[in-house]
Amino acid sequence: MANEIQLYGRVFIEAEIQAVTGLHIGGSNTDLEIGGLDKAVIRNPLTKRPYIPGSSLRGKMRSQLEKLLGLPQNRNIGQVTIHTCDKEQDYNKNGGCPVCHVFGIPAELDYANPTRLTVRDAELTDASATALIDARTDLLYAELKTEVAIDRVTSAATPRTIERVPAGAVFGPVELVFGVYDSADYGRLKWVVDAMQLVEDDYLGGSGSRGSGKVKFENIRVYARSRKDYGQVQEYKKYESVQELLKDFDALSKWLKIAIPTG
Repeated sequence: MANEIQLYGRVFIEAEIQAVTGLHIGGSNTDLEIGGLDKAVIRNPLTKRPYIPGSSLRGKMRSQLEKLLGLPQNRNIGQVTIHTCDKEQDYNKNGGCPVCHVFGIPAELDYANPTRLTVRDAELTDASATALIDARTDLLYAELKTEVAIDRVTSAATPRTIERVPAGAVFGPVELVFGVYDSADYGRLKWVVDAMQLVEDDYLGGSGSRGSGKVKFENIRVYARSRKDYGQVQEYKKYESVQELLKDFDALSKWLKIAIPTG
């Protein structure tokens, strides 16, 4: 018998992402003919503006949460290794594995349930695009940063140049969409907010250990849609920071039980 899937509603978290330090999320060098440029940023092919792929943000949130919870890295996805509960009892243990329930597991597993979290791409804002053009950056909407790798044996220096979106640039709004499929999801949403804080405390994109990629979520808006009247937006609150949202989460969870009832 097929499993019954009931979507009770969705919670939406919208936010702007500010690059506190220069941000590099890699793209293709195919269209660039800049001598010495080793790593280009990913860009929208229509507007040529850099953007933050939803997959990059979602992947960073997942990896940081896996580290926080000390979960084993046991499944290869391309060139990376992630955590996946390989037994149903682990998947459902203690209310359910936060990572596997929120971010999903391979569909071929018999106990797979719908992925709760969807993360959209975040485009460079119009205001930031205009500011970067006015600033006459090294490249369109970007700066060049030269790093030097030192050979530990010969002490020879090998310079490399990466493209970064300068500090202060703003992307968004990014949209995080969280599906509510059972009553436990009211609490699971907390892991999403925790993961946002974890990203702030680490970095996004490449060269993070060398100063790039510090980001901050700002101007956060939370609202919901319920299956009873899905076309109706139910506004909750706006927050200036993730920290404010975390402090208010208990109240948000209570509101969600009313806005999106599962009973």
